[in-house]
Amino acid sequence: MSDLKDASQRKLSFFATIKAVCWSFVGLRKKSSYEQDAAKLNPIYVVIAGISVAAIFIATLILIVKSVVANQ
Repeated sequence: MSDLKDASQRKLSFFATIKAVCWSFVGLRKKSSYEQDAAKLNPIYVVIAGISVAAIFIATLILIVKSVVANQ
């Protein structure tokens, strides 16, 4: 019984947190999967992953816009 309790209280790794953050950016997520991850997410990892993914997203958009404008 304690193994089940320990497994449910384990924190997700940083890469699993990045995966959860990326899914939240897309907006396609089952409610049950979200609730399972939300119970296990480390808040520090969420902040770091959110800022990192947002920065990568913005940099990608800037590169796309520069590429399109340069080709005109």
